[in-house]
Amino acid sequence: MIPDILIRDVTLDDAPAIADIYNPYVLNTVITFEENVVTPEDIVARINGVKALGFPYLVIEQNQQVIGYAYANQWRSRAAYRHTVETSIYLDQALAGKGLGTMLYEELLEKLKSLGIHVVLGGITLPNPVSVGLHEKLGFKKVAHFPQVGYKFGRWLDVGFWELVISEQ
Repeated sequence: MIPDILIRDVTLDDAPAIADIYNPYVLNTVITFEENVVTPEDIVARINGVKALGFPYLVIEQNQQVIGYAYANQWRSRAAYRHTVETSIYLDQALAGKGLGTMLYEELLEKLKSLGIHVVLGGITLPNPVSVGLHEKLGFKKVAHFPQVGYKFGRWLDVGFWELVISEQ
């Protein structure tokens, strides 16, 4: 176990730390298709949107500092999709490979099970062996591949979707 780790529900006070974690991905990677940095105010609106739908939004702290976050959001708006969510998870880039993402994602999945969610989807810009590895370690299976659906940094990018069925309902 990694010392001094706490996973908890997000608060609006976490917004600046979340923006600080997310913005390097926006500016320097194709992991997110977002192209402009987000402000803490943008993050507050996103947190409120996730919470308004009743989905979990978690942060992971080490030594009382937010070092990552994960949440689930609506996958599609039609009523028949209400038992399916799409997840997002981001860690401080310096902390990859230490098991923190696994801990955080496992907690998110437990919360989703308790809400009666049936299917969890993870969309991944490809190639991204770290994210693919995390999802597959947790039992997700690749179910879709969309070539050239995103364009960032002067190149076309593929997206894959990984699926995990978490309930028998």
